[in-house]
Amino acid sequence: MFDDYTNDWITRKGWARPGAQPGSGGGAGSDRPHYYGKRGTPQKYDPTFKGPIYNRGCTDVICCVLLFLAIVGYVAVGLIAWTHGDPRKVIYPTDSRGEFCGQKGTKNANKPFLFYFNIVKCASPLVLLEFQCPTPQICVEKCPDRYLTLLNAWNTPEFSYYKHFCVPDFHSDKKSVAEVLRDGQCPAVLIPSKPLAQRCFPAIHAHKGVIMVGNATTYEDGHGSRKNITELVEERVQANGILEARQLAMRIFEDYTVSWYWIVIGLVIAMVLGLLFVILLRFLAGVMVWVMIVMVILVLGYGIFHCYMEYARLRGEAGSDISLVDLGFQTDFRVYLHLRQTWMAFMIILSIVEVVIILLLIFLRKRILIAIALIKEASRAVGYVMCSLLYPLVTFFLLCLCIAYWASTAVFLSTSNEAVYKILDDPSCPFTGKTCNPETFFNSTESRSCPKASCQFAFYGGESGYHRALLGLQIFNVFMFFWLANFVLALGQVTLAGAFASYYWALRKPDDMPAFPLFSAFGRALRYHTGSLAFGSLILAIVQVIRVILEYLDQRLKAAENKFAKFLMTCLKCCFWCLEKFIKFLNRNAYIMIAIYGTNFCTSARNAFFLLMRNIIRVAVLDKVTDFLFLLGKLLIVGSVGILAFFFFTHRIRIVQDTAPPLNYYWVPILTVIVGSYLIAHGFFSVYGMCVDTLFLCFCEDLERNDGSQERPYFMSPELRDILLKGSAEEGERAEVE
Repeated sequence: MFDDYTNDWITRKGWARPGAQPGSGGGAGSDRPHYYGKRGTPQKYDPTFKGPIYNRGCTDVICCVLLFLAIVGYVAVGLIAWTHGDPRKVIYPTDSRGEFCGQKGTKNANKPFLFYFNIVKCASPLVLLEFQCPTPQICVEKCPDRYLTLLNAWNTPEFSYYKHFCVPDFHSDKKSVAEVLRDGQCPAVLIPSKPLAQRCFPAIHAHKGVIMVGNATTYEDGHGSRKNITELVEERVQANGILEARQLAMRIFEDYTVSWYWIVIGLVIAMVLGLLFVILLRFLAGVMVWVMIVMVILVLGYGIFHCYMEYARLRGEAGSDISLVDLGFQTDFRVYLHLRQTWMAFMIILSIVEVVIILLLIFLRKRILIAIALIKEASRAVGYVMCSLLYPLVTFFLLCLCIAYWASTAVFLSTSNEAVYKILDDPSCPFTGKTCNPETFFNSTESRSCPKASCQFAFYGGESGYHRALLGLQIFNVFMFFWLANFVLALGQVTLAGAFASYYWALRKPDDMPAFPLFSAFGRALRYHTGSLAFGSLILAIVQVIRVILEYLDQRLKAAENKFAKFLMTCLKCCFWCLEKFIKFLNRNAYIMIAIYGTNFCTSARNAFFLLMRNIIRVAVLDKVTDFLFLLGKLLIVGSVGILAFFFFTHRIRIVQDTAPPLNYYWVPILTVIVGSYLIAHGFFSVYGMCVDTLFLCFCEDLERNDGSQERPYFMSPELRDILLKGSAEEGERAEVE
């Protein structure tokens, strides 16, 4: 029953208590202000209500039909894409004439590598606009392995080797060296290169601070003069960035090849820790929450201490006082660990996080006790429905299917267009950027007006109606991905909500629970409420697509100087971000009501919203506090596995010091383990989060339906009833005083 304090507080506020008789102080027949007037009608006592309703009908049938038709259309789009598309256009390189390199059935079947005549021109802005370097490109059998200029190789035995890097229809007996270079039929110089992703890149590397190609620091430019590699790279900053990115990608790939099994072991450890944490929560929820809080504080404290020790150790060492700004960006992150400023920044960040968490714990200490009671009840519910911990795997599998179908369809659609050729390689030419025909270009007016220009393959597309139709299909592909992904998440939320609601509304737990609550809830969701789930996910998908369009427009407006347009775009992005968060919150609670009562989406969303508004104080007490505690649990698991990975991959554990693999960047496997551990921990705690939200709504319904008497007993446990009602009364009294 309501304790006297809570009952007295409700009566003094003039609010109608569920089940109150006329004249009892705020009841149905009272003249006091009615609390529920603007916040919906509370649930009435129903002796036949025993939890999720089994005799229910189909809801939102129109949306179900729309989803079915949309899926049929999506399959049709996939068939169109797979029929007309060619993924080789994206996967494999193409030369300046749009022909594949190294593909069977083509003239370049034995030429797997793409060679750039002048790769420095890849730093041109045209690369960003046309997705193609403005320099001739041909398919070759192997990348060049020596320095050689066209001028030095002309009319020598070396020219037989040089000809392999000229255009296929090149004939040296008809032209001079100047004419060959003018027409772009041969490169001016060959530079030692190495293949990466079937493309030839200069073998540029740094040795003792000196940039070199092969074993030399200079090269001939093909016009009789030599250039310094360092000066050349400094002049072509963007080309240098491309080469640095190439080296970085190669080193990261090497790190993954030697450490992938240790990464898998780290993720398995994270999974074991998460499962162990959940099992301990089942039996020691209160203790585990406080242990979790203390451990997070201790881990952060150790991090602060470790940063201070490293900061003190580097005092006086040469080069340790260099500023991070002066150092600039370095691909080898170990350089930063030799700077005192790095450890000072880490120490300040960890100290701020530590202080914020401690202050939150101090101010939320009473609310944490209330949240712990709800977590205890959630632990018992999860304990009776243990298979719910495995359901995130089902959601993950379905999301992978959605992502795979969307990605493959996008690739096939993007390669359904025909090859487009444009005039490139001569910025002063007025025809630069115009489309052209490579077969007739050399005899055209454009070629005579711009002798240095060339007609090269640019991309797959066009300006025809077919191209515009493909653009519309790509937008439809993105929209369907959002819709289906949100539908999969909604299905998981309804399934878990139905299973946990079966636990709450069982008067004798677990005797009154169905034999397989999770499978029963899953079957009800698919059989009766596919339309409602489609409705909720459709609304969310529309908002997300609008956000994607706004992001695209924002990128296009970055170069503009219209400050009003930028301000308006920022406001729109902020508003739709808030709208998406609100819709997610509303959908989540609507799905809980659908799982319990089987009503349509709009009715469920309205009832859930008004129910939360009628219990707004309890929402403020519990919602964010439980999220905060679950966040601490995730941080504990991620922090523990991350620290273990850090000490292992940096060879600081003496027992296994020789076992850890040698790495170029030890942060690569560490970051991978940390991100993977967070996703694993999030999967476990997402089940708990859904359980807490479901039990909270059921608790609010229970208060409205029953009064704790023998005729109308509460379905909640006595422990949950005592602490939640007392906490709510204290919060309400505090609000009244304020």
